[in-house]
This record gives sequence, structure tokens and C-alpha cells, in this order.
Amino acid sequence: MRQERNNIFAGIDWILVFLYIALVGFGWVNIYAASRTEDSNQILDLTTKYGKQLIWIGLSVPLVIAILFFNSKFYEKYASILYLISIFSLILLFPFGKEINGAKSWFNFGFMGLQPSEFAKACTALAVAKLLSDRQYNFKLVKNQIKAFIIVFFPAFLIFLQPDAGSAIIYLSFFFVLNREGLTLNYILLGSGFIILFILTIFFGYKWVVTISFLLTTILVVYLFYRGGKRFFRFNWHKILSVYLIIGVFIVGTGYIYKNVLPIHQKDRFDILLGKKVDNKGIGYNSYQSELTISSGGFNGKGFLKGDLTQGDFVPEQHTDYIFSTVGEEWGFIGSSLVIILFMLLLYRIIYLAETHSNKFGRIYGYGLASILFFHVIVNIGMVIGLLPTVGIPLPFFSYGGSSLWGFTILLFIFIRLDAHKNYDF
Repeated sequence: MRQERNNIFAGIDWILVFLYIALVGFGWVNIYAASRTEDSNQILDLTTKYGKQLIWIGLSVPLVIAILFFNSKFYEKYASILYLISIFSLILLFPFGKEINGAKSWFNFGFMGLQPSEFAKACTALAVAKLLSDRQYNFKLVKNQIKAFIIVFFPAFLIFLQPDAGSAIIYLSFFFVLNREGLTLNYILLGSGFIILFILTIFFGYKWVVTISFLLTTILVVYLFYRGGKRFFRFNWHKILSVYLIIGVFIVGTGYIYKNVLPIHQKDRFDILLGKKVDNKGIGYNSYQSELTISSGGFNGKGFLKGDLTQGDFVPEQHTDYIFSTVGEEWGFIGSSLVIILFMLLLYRIIYLAETHSNKFGRIYGYGLASILFFHVIVNIGMVIGLLPTVGIPLPFFSYGGSSLWGFTILLFIFIRLDAHKNYDF
């Protein structure tokens, strides 16, 4: 075991740093394009959205230095404490949080606001890596799998109660990590099956779906009974009844919640996505304008600051969740492809470096980072081009917001710190 070098920049992966700078830089350029007006177009006007983002970018420099300053063992040793702090911060939102757009997701400090859910992702990734890397932890045991699920979904549950469903669903990305570390695919297949039942129930109604599901289940049971005989039924009758019960409760429950519990605006988003309703002037306005803006850019784009839809402020919240529509209009297919390529290179590099770690903690954290980024990119871009419902998920390093930028910066540079000294201390 060798001692770690004192130079905090020694051994860091400059390819990851370059990709980070490229994404943050190009992101700011598009925030500038989406938020500038004729009255405020000075680059250093710190009262504007792009000016404030420039401040957050500048403050990211000492943040990165602070992350790299800590010993790489620090993040493994104190992973549990950092996780508990993040949970405590999420709980404090209920009595002390500021409500914005119907959700208590922010702490207001007067001169700035912070969204704890953006930082909880890094703490959860650390906690999962700490748990799964324990030499005495056997992930094949069901009780240990439940422990991992609790660590992942407890912060997601707190975030969902704010309510911020968009940030909560990001925690599904940890299934990729758990699968990499030995979780059977049956969980993912089971989850996919429930998602399919959820969509079918919304589209066709619970009566048709529960009838067809029971019919298909019965056909399967008859086939298994034919293959296994009475012995099969005698030893598995309780499991068969459980399957019927679970399917029935889930479908009927989904139908009831969709009709009677789900807020109207979220229900409308599902209806629009599934083609049950067309509303380009109401709840579907953002998605419609976003698709229109992207498609208007063509192959080469209209040019920087020449996008008439972007400059005309036709897309609400374009500088945040819909920032990719600015890229599509002003930089076209070429610019959009470049952004996606940069993200794919970032993900590939993270996974490649994670696989070179001899220490499980660093490898598992790397996969957690890659999974979170991948989920964010897929959901955000899918939302902007109309393939997924609007759920309010930012594009990493690109969307406007200090909490988002800092949250992803912390996520990435903790991994860079672990990777820089993977041959030391471990």
C-alpha cells in the first residue's frame, strides 16, 4: 500500500476535466442565447440569468479545489455521514423549505437558493458504494438487497413528498449500479412489466387491462399445470394466488390513482404523451414549442443568436429544462449531435475508468455517477423532443441553475478524485 501524493492535481484524468469544461462552457453559451434580451445583453451583467450562471460557474472552481483537497479515503470513510446529512437536509425542507411551483424543494438564503435534492444524489451514490463494497456484505442475500433498496429509495421518497416527481425518478438509475454488482435481472424485468401495465392501464382503462392480464396469467398457469401436473399446483398454489392478487391490486390501484389522485396537470401530460389528448396551447404548450423550435434549426442551425423562436421567447423555461431546444434551433442537427457525442464520451470515459479500479468503492461510485448522468440526459432530451412527458429534469452541466451545476460538479469531481489516486491508499 502506497501513500497518496500531496499534489491535489496529480493523476487526475484531464480528459474528464476537458469534457466537463466543454459542456459547462457550451451550456453557458446557450443559456446566454436563451435568456438575453435587447435591454440586457452585456455578458458581465450579473443581474441576468446568464450573469448569475457565470457566478455559479466561477464559484465551481473553489468547489472543485475543495473536493480534490480531501483525501480520497475521506469519501469512503464518511460516506454514511454525508448520506445522513443529505437525508436530514431533505427532511428540513418540510418545515423550512420555500415553495416554488408547488414544491417545497428549496432553501432560501436571501441572496441565493439551494436545492438539496441535487446534492443528495452524490451522497446516495457514496452510500451505495460504501454498502456494496463492504467485504462482509453479501449482495445475493435478499435482506441485504432490501438494505440497498432502502438507501436508494428513502431519499427518493422524501423528494417525491415535496412533491418533486422528476427528481425522485432519477433514483431508478441506481438499478443499473445494483445490476452491475450482481442484482438479478428479474427485478428490472419485473419493474419493466409494471411500467407496461401502468401505461396500458392509463391508455385502455383498468377493466380491459385487468381482464386481459388475468386471461394471459390463466393461460400460463394452465400450461405450467400441464407440464408439472398436480404436484406443481400443490406446491405453488399460494404463489399463483399472490400473482393474481398483485396484478389485480396494481392495475386497479393505478386506475384509481390516475383518475382520482393524480394532479390534473400530470394527468394531462400522460394523456398528451399517449396521444389521448392534443393541447398545444395549454399543458402541452412547452413540449409543442420545444419540438417546433428544434425542428426549425434544420441541419446546420440558424446561427448563434439568430434563432427567432429562441430570441422571441416562445419556449417557457428554455434556459433551464428546455435548454436543448436552443441548441437544436441555433446549432442545428450538427450542434445537437455534438452535445450528445460529448455526453456519450463523458459516460464512456467514466465507465472505462471505473472498470480500471481495483477498489470496489471507486468502481461502484463510478457506475453510480454514469447511471445518474445517463438517466438525466435520456429523460431530459426525450422530454424536450416530445418522446417523454415533462418532468422537470435538468440537462447535466447545461441547464441554468446553481444547485444543478454544483450537484453534478460534486458528483463528477469526487469520482475524478477517487480515480486520481486509485493506486494509492487502496
